[in-house]
Amino acid sequence: MLSKTNLEHQLHRTRRKRVTEEDVLAEVQAIFQQNSKDRDEILERISHSDVNNEENKFSIDLLEPDRIFHLDDIKQLCVTYRLRFLDAKLFKKEIPEEAISKIREMERNHNTKFHNFKIVAPAKLLKLENADDPLLFLPLGNDYHYLIHKWGNDLHPLRKWLMWPYKNFENLVFTIFVLSIFLTAITPLQLFTKGEVTNQEYLLMFLFMFKAVGGIVLFYGFAKGKNFNNAIWNSKYYNA
Repeated sequence: MLSKTNLEHQLHRTRRKRVTEEDVLAEVQAIFQQNSKDRDEILERISHSDVNNEENKFSIDLLEPDRIFHLDDIKQLCVTYRLRFLDAKLFKKEIPEEAISKIREMERNHNTKFHNFKIVAPAKLLKLENADDPLLFLPLGNDYHYLIHKWGNDLHPLRKWLMWPYKNFENLVFTIFVLSIFLTAITPLQLFTKGEVTNQEYLLMFLFMFKAVGGIVLFYGFAKGKNFNNAIWNSKYYNA
């Protein structure tokens, strides 16, 4: 009676006819070494993202349109959420393996090597020169950038509103104005006056609060060297 065929055994027999186990191990090891070499080379190019001025070359048909963003779109994102858009070499955390794999796959598909990587991230994740959610970009030219990979945690849902006062000078003044009204409203003026509080006294208290809050904000801003979102989105300086 014929015995059943074990496919795994047959596969081993087929391989032994073609190559020895030692050769297989050597071949696999060579593949791993080449993969490691390719990844190290990509990391090296990311860490020197502003050194090479060579333009990136692409096969347009292989690009995904929904991953292409104009510089104006990136700037708006950074200004809204108080982020930085800088050379990827300034990123002080590790670039995840998934991002490296995507770059390697793209380079293989486009038959090229990419340079001048950019990254969007909060200032605390970047090595800034002293004067939770990175996006890795690749310049396409004409102020267009290709989103390669996003990693990390999403931004806090309230970050947009928490950063709104720092967006520009007008927003800051409006925030101080509203905060001063709130502080005036909760201040128990009855403890400092005799009789009923008049509108004039409320106005004086509001002006006092406005000057006090404004003074604190200005002192903090000058002391820390802070600036508005639309002025720092592409600045490599920490005190900006």
